[in-house]
Amino acid sequence: MTIPLSILDLAHIGDGGIAASLAASVELAQKAEGWDYRRIWYAEHHNMPSIASSATSVLIAHVAAHTSTIRLGAGGIMLPNHSPLQIAEQFGTLETLHPGRIDLGLGRAPGSDQNTMRALRRDPSAADTFPQDVQELQAYFAGQTRIPGVNAYPGKDTHVPLYILGSSLFGARLAAALGLPYSFASHFAPQALEDAVRIYRREFQPSDALAGPYVIAGVNAMVADTQEEADALFLTAKRRRVASMVGRGQTFTDDEMDLLLDSPAGQQVLSMMRYSAVGTPAVAREYLEAFAAKAGADELIVATQVTDRAAWIRSFELLAHAMQP
Repeated sequence: MTIPLSILDLAHIGDGGIAASLAASVELAQKAEGWDYRRIWYAEHHNMPSIASSATSVLIAHVAAHTSTIRLGAGGIMLPNHSPLQIAEQFGTLETLHPGRIDLGLGRAPGSDQNTMRALRRDPSAADTFPQDVQELQAYFAGQTRIPGVNAYPGKDTHVPLYILGSSLFGARLAAALGLPYSFASHFAPQALEDAVRIYRREFQPSDALAGPYVIAGVNAMVADTQEEADALFLTAKRRRVASMVGRGQTFTDDEMDLLLDSPAGQQVLSMMRYSAVGTPAVAREYLEAFAAKAGADELIVATQVTDRAAWIRSFELLAHAMQP
């Protein structure tokens, strides 16, 4: 491919429910191995009726057991929801079972609202110790525990690669200071992309994990055989996004969703989807190559905001073939 391409599987729950969603994630991963995608990541969300990746490490284990080569990981684990020791044990187990295939992306946001954080038994102030928690986790994997007498079994000496995820300058500076790869969530939070990448590259400190900066940028893609079909998929995705975020779970007609799209609140939601490749394979390739240059990205991770299962998989297939050298 012209630039390494990876997948962010949003594990959307559509027709058929959760079981169908998980089966679709396995099917996509199996096909993506043959399409030369570098990795697939799943994100931790809680109390969201449309997303099936809340037990992220369990989903990774399931997909890994049904694939053989593609890298799989968390994009990301919301570390304030967990103790570093527990995550080291979980991902140390995954790495032991599937050596050389596991990634661990780490986010500072809770991935939920205040009530859900309470249900998770988490303290909102847990995010304040994120940098220290990342270092504690890193030490477990390196066999250099920061807590005397405490090690991760499994986990110790597994050297699971860590990635800092972010949508602000905080994550960029932390990734640079720790000498870790940085993944920016520009598929839904595009505002600070260029500034964050510039700061990360300028402030990067080489480490045992990484000799030089490495940036993964998120981007949306709706790819179809015709432009008209891609535009229709994108319209459906926009309607769904604005209805869920502005309409607060209510049911709307298409006309009502289009009115929401035209409202100031709707336009704010749509700005989150600023970086989106929409069109035929050729159109998508041209867009993604320009986006990668703009973002200063070494790799792109693609989210396809399509709810129809066949169109979702087809979009990734067309994109993979389009991005071949």
